[in-house]
Amino acid sequence: MSADTIALNQRMNRFDGQPQVWLFGYGSLIWKTEFPFIERRRATIRNWSRRFWQGSHDHRGTPDSPGRVLTLVPDHGSVCAGMGYLITPEVFDHLDHREKNGYLRHVVELRFDDHSVDNGLIYIADENNAAYLGPASDEEIARQIDRSTGPSGDNRDYLFHLADALRELGEVDVHVFAIERHLRGLHAA
Repeated sequence: MSADTIALNQRMNRFDGQPQVWLFGYGSLIWKTEFPFIERRRATIRNWSRRFWQGSHDHRGTPDSPGRVLTLVPDHGSVCAGMGYLITPEVFDHLDHREKNGYLRHVVELRFDDHSVDNGLIYIADENNAAYLGPASDEEIARQIDRSTGPSGDNRDYLFHLADALRELGEVDVHVFAIERHLRGLHAA
């Protein structure tokens, strides 16, 4: 599959005709919205874990030196915390462009702090897209993040903002925080 997934996502019609839809953000969408939303609520999804396994050729890196950004991987029994945004379908054009580098829309069940549940959309980049980098050690990922910069800025800023946002949510993400420790260690040395 091509890394540019805009056309594929525009054919998704699961929520056609609905005036508003929930969107789940688990990475930069937690702290960097840049789109209008009706409501924002802390939410979780089940059986998915964050991983810095997706290449960023368009935002936090370049085609010659891709950065690493988050995707989700199936992980039975896990809970991934993030933010739910109630949006109108007009926001999809912006999101499809923002998430164009290998991410596809999927339907997911969101659980909110008040114990309510609703279906919504999520963008996930799986191993079948051209920008997928896959697993590496935390130290290798930290080194790649440290040397990557793209049109949206330094890749390390993406990681640091995410780690701070997760702490503000009261969440511990072992993968994210381990990479953050390695990255900070590179600069302390």
